[in-house]
Amino acid sequence: MHAGAPPGTLDQATKDFLSARPQLFGIAYRVLGSAAEAEDIVQETWLRWQSTDRSKVHEPTAFLTTVATRLAINVAQSARVRRESYVGPWLPEPVDTTQDPHLGAERAEALEMAVLLLLEKLNPVERTAYVLREAFDYPYGRIAEILETSEANTRQLVSRGRKHLAAERKEAVTPTAHRRLLEVFLSAARTGDLSGLEDVLTADVVSYTDGNGIRGASRIPVIGLPHVSRYLVAFAPRFWPQSQVRWVEANGRPAVLVLSGEEAVALLTADISADGIDRLMWVMNPAKLAPYVASLRD
Repeated sequence: MHAGAPPGTLDQATKDFLSARPQLFGIAYRVLGSAAEAEDIVQETWLRWQSTDRSKVHEPTAFLTTVATRLAINVAQSARVRRESYVGPWLPEPVDTTQDPHLGAERAEALEMAVLLLLEKLNPVERTAYVLREAFDYPYGRIAEILETSEANTRQLVSRGRKHLAAERKEAVTPTAHRRLLEVFLSAARTGDLSGLEDVLTADVVSYTDGNGIRGASRIPVIGLPHVSRYLVAFAPRFWPQSQVRWVEANGRPAVLVLSGEEAVALLTADISADGIDRLMWVMNPAKLAPYVASLRD
C-alpha cells in the first residue's frame, strides 16, 4: 500500500476499513451476541464503504462505526423474531479472547457471556447505547449522533442499561478466583458429589443449556440450588465418564471445553460472584460450538 494515497482510492479505503475492523466487529458482536452475525455486519459495512463517495468522508472510522452500528441495531430488531423459533434457552455465541482480550474495545466491558445474556433483555437501542459508552468509551454526544437521538435521551439509555445489569448481577470475581471455583465445581460435577456442588452454587443459581433442540440438552433453564445440584448429579454418569476436558478462555473468562474423543460437545462458562456460582451456561449447539473450536486451532 503506497504512502500518501489520495482519500478516494481503494488502497486508502482498504487501509481505513482494516484499521476500524476490530472495533466494528466488537460493537456488532456485543449488540447481537453472535460472532457469525457480527461478521455479516462487517462484510456489509465493507460493501457500503466501497460504494460510498469517500472524498466527502472526513473521518472514516466515525463513518464506518455509524454504518456498522445502525446495521447491527436493524439485525438485532429482526433477531428477536427469529429467536422465537429457537428451541430451549438461547445463549450468546462464545468467542476466543486470547488474542484480543478487549475484542476491539477500549475495555473488556459487555463481553462476558452473562453480561451479553442480560443485555438481551434490553431493547437493541438501549443495548447499543450501553455498549458504545461502557466498552468503547464514546462521548454521549457521539452516541446520540449514531442513534439519531438527543444527548439527554442517550444518557437515559445508558443509565437504564447500567441499572438493569446492577439489579440482575453481583460483582464478578477475579479471573484467578473464577478459575479456582470452576475447578472445584468441575470436580464435584464429574463425580456427582452433591455436597460439593451445594458448597459452590448460590441459592438462586440458574443453569442454562443452549442446544437448539439437540438430544440431551435441557429445554428449560434449571433454577435454584436444590434443582440444579440434583440435575447435575443425575446428569453426571451419562455425561462425564466418556468425556475429557480442556481449559480454554471464552469472552475474557476461564471456561471449560468438554470433548468426547476429538469432538467438542459443550463449552461451559459460568458467572461467579463472591457468593459462588450464580449462572452456569452450557453451549451445546454445534452451530455455535464449531466456530469457537475452529478459532482455537488457528
